[in-house]
Amino acid sequence: MKLAIVKYNAGNIQSVLYALERIGMEAAVTDDHAVLRSADKVIFPGVGEASSAMAYLRERRLDILLTQLKQPVLGICLGMQLMCRHSEENDTDCLGIFDTGVKRFSGNLKIPQIGWNKVLDTKSPLFDQVSAEPYCYFVHSYYAELCEETAGVTEYSIRFSSALQKNNFYGVQFHPEKSAGAGEQLLKNFISL
Repeated sequence: MKLAIVKYNAGNIQSVLYALERIGMEAAVTDDHAVLRSADKVIFPGVGEASSAMAYLRERRLDILLTQLKQPVLGICLGMQLMCRHSEENDTDCLGIFDTGVKRFSGNLKIPQIGWNKVLDTKSPLFDQVSAEPYCYFVHSYYAELCEETAGVTEYSIRFSSALQKNNFYGVQFHPEKSAGAGEQLLKNFISL
């Protein structure tokens, strides 16, 4: 089983590597097209800012490569947001895999949302054997709007997509690598897809 993590200028790769290690998996961290194409599974994590992340992806033509991958791909946090059509964060055109927009939380909410929140209405093999309405760990100021590809919903003043799925592409807004047992099971499920 060859696992690859997309290397681009968005942090948090180390905690994903540790989480994979805990379930007995190793991954190559790479922006090499051949390695990404030949991997059995690809993880696209990210913490950071949308426009600079997309600029890095475009510079290395990873924006094109990612949309062409045929194996299961899992976007995490910013990674999932970049798989959407457009982000309000610095008015950024994204990869367009998921047909939804990313908006900034507004109103008198505490932003970013940091901490544990429930994932409701899950419908994806990612959530097999994960408890109903699991609590997962979130850190984000932007959210993906609800759409046909929504595979999990969370409420933070409004309802938003905390999981997305379309064909071989999966995304979660929360951090499975920091979400205890539920997150560990989700990563195992992704690896066994």
